[in-house]
Amino acid sequence: MSKPSTPTQHTSNTLLLRRQLNELTKHPVEGFSAGLVDDDNMFEWEIMVIGPADTIYEGGFFKARLTFPPEYPLQPPKMRFVTPMWHPNIYPDGGVCISILHSPGEDQYGYEDAGERWMPVHTVETILVSVISLLSSDTPNLDSPANVDAAKEVRTDPEGYRKKVRRLVRRSAEEAFD
Repeated sequence: MSKPSTPTQHTSNTLLLRRQLNELTKHPVEGFSAGLVDDDNMFEWEIMVIGPADTIYEGGFFKARLTFPPEYPLQPPKMRFVTPMWHPNIYPDGGVCISILHSPGEDQYGYEDAGERWMPVHTVETILVSVISLLSSDTPNLDSPANVDAAKEVRTDPEGYRKKVRRLVRRSAEEAFD
């Protein structure tokens, strides 16, 4: 059970998030952009992930949300794609399942080392670079899939999987310019 955050803690979390947002605004990282959903709430970010070149996601524009807990940076934010996604490591509801978004400590299931999980040194940039890397990988992690159906399709019908992703990419590009 986590302790409720104090007003001082909340202020320092807000300042840390504002600094990270300002850094991303001043020095954009290729492949994504970030902004606030609401200017009065530093804990809810809107992200646009651009499908990485030379991947089946190329040409896509994928909207996502990053929601930071009051305990940030001691606890990781949650990331959820708003744009429909088809990937073994993205839950059907859009939730992103990558190691650095998992709470610190040992993995009770033994899939991850503690060093792969969330650490307070991680930033929004390291999270988003990990997501770009996830989408860029030719071989998604099928050991503990977030989307069992997508993982099964990667194994049994890789061409069908690629076609489904390409359809979502086309739709995301059309919707991005609506």
